[in-house]
Amino acid sequence: MINKISKFLTVTLLLLGFSLITNAQDKKAKSLLDEVTAKIKSYDNIVIDFKYVLNNSKENINQTSKGNVTLQGNKYILNFMGVTKIFDGKKTYTIVPEDEEVTVSNVNDSDEKAITPSKMLTFFNSGYKFTWDISQNINGRKIQYIKLTPNSNKDQRKEILLGIDIQTKTINNLIEIGKNGTKTTLTVNSFKSNQPLSKNQFTFVASKYPNYYINKLD
Repeated sequence: MINKISKFLTVTLLLLGFSLITNAQDKKAKSLLDEVTAKIKSYDNIVIDFKYVLNNSKENINQTSKGNVTLQGNKYILNFMGVTKIFDGKKTYTIVPEDEEVTVSNVNDSDEKAITPSKMLTFFNSGYKFTWDISQNINGRKIQYIKLTPNSNKDQRKEILLGIDIQTKTINNLIEIGKNGTKTTLTVNSFKSNQPLSKNQFTFVASKYPNYYINKLD
């Protein structure tokens, strides 16, 4: 976010008045985000089907993909663009059927800087300034948007719009706008919680991939 500072007293006073309004909006936004976080943490597990759209008019790019993710604590199984990624709490297994390869990594998915599916619903809790934005009626549901602006100037994202279902206090969609003009939109098509999962839900079973090359990075 680029802050414009005026040297003129009159403009400064106007900005001061605006900042008081923005402060109230920020508190309102934080309150709603806190409700979303509490709701997400109350579930034993979450299963989501989503649509992902990537658009950059300058580069003439317009791609649409679908995927799904199962989350339980910091463990997850993500299926997206023909690739399956499993994190069992210790190791990450990236399965690529097209290449018949499984990459095993000891990447620490609990690292604060790591962007993982397990954080996709609560990533907004740090590293951003947020303000109350517009609300829309989407398929009969009131969706309230919160604008997130990265604190770091090195972040390649200009802003993120987080659409929250006011009634359920869950995320409906996420719109990310990059500084290079790229716009990505992730829309939640189906959200289910506390589903019956097997004890081995997040266990990688090598016997299911007998002819695959196992690439161990660590």
